[in-house]
Amino acid sequence: MFKRDLGTRTGEQVSALGLGCWAIGGPVTMDGKPAGWGEVDDDESIRAIRHALELGVTLFDTADAYGCGHSERVLGRALAGRRDDVVITTKVGNLFDEHTRTLSGSDVSPAYLRSACDASLRRLDTDRIDVYLIHNGIAGPDAVPAVVDVLEELVAAGKVRWYGSSMSDPAIVRAMAEGPHMVAVQHELNVLRGELEALSIAEELGLASLNRTPLAMGLLGGRYRPDALPAPDDVRRNAPWWDFFDEGAMERWLERITRVRAELTTDGRSLVQGALGWIWGHSPATLPLPGFRTVAQVQENVSAARYGPLPAECMERIRAILGAPLPA
Repeated sequence: MFKRDLGTRTGEQVSALGLGCWAIGGPVTMDGKPAGWGEVDDDESIRAIRHALELGVTLFDTADAYGCGHSERVLGRALAGRRDDVVITTKVGNLFDEHTRTLSGSDVSPAYLRSACDASLRRLDTDRIDVYLIHNGIAGPDAVPAVVDVLEELVAAGKVRWYGSSMSDPAIVRAMAEGPHMVAVQHELNVLRGELEALSIAEELGLASLNRTPLAMGLLGGRYRPDALPAPDDVRRNAPWWDFFDEGAMERWLERITRVRAELTTDGRSLVQGALGWIWGHSPATLPLPGFRTVAQVQENVSAARYGPLPAECMERIRAILGAPLPA
């Protein structure tokens, strides 16, 4: 595993690949629809996280809403005894009920941010959050200063080291970047589509670019087709945030993958490893966060580091074939 800067504002480096912990949160619902990735085996999740540690992964991304607190609890258990070896990012802003495992609305009021931070610390079994990301709930840039004031208060209290935005609206990101300890923006980026303005802001301001959907919600894994879809209780079949598995759209995405498969699999890489290499080759600020549920998935994801960024000539050929990633 090689390392990259956690932006230029922290003076700290992390593994160039992190792991996204949404999928290990297990089932939740939102508006009566599945908003998780289906049933999960906690013991396998813990084995996978510990295997990642053995392979040099030091960056783990979760959220209080993932599994309505369950992902944070599992991550905390898995990192017991290794807390000082890693950087944990978690998120706040979505309301949820841990008992019914339902998501409902958002809140970034001062009182809620304070109480939610304490709750995440308990679930993660830690005394500090390395990067606290706003997940949802900021109406616009005018609402940012009040949120930043509370985040700075949490930094001063030693509960948070740095903070950032998982809301990728450029105006919100720029407003939050006025904060002294704002270090990261999380945004969509993969070879098919991405939020490129958020990446440009990260490069301009020295923020870490934390990349969600680096494998297009698994479509770049190569296993899904119109006749082989994720399970009906999987968020990828039910959420409005992407159309990778929608009838009609899925076929078009798969056709784009087919056109660049040879470039992505150069040097013996798997499709997954090529897709992660593309992200590293796209910008030195990027830190992809592929999800996982098994040891085998972690192994394949982390093995992408053996190859590193895609060669420049492959990047150019992909750009010639597809152009820039489509807007997310």
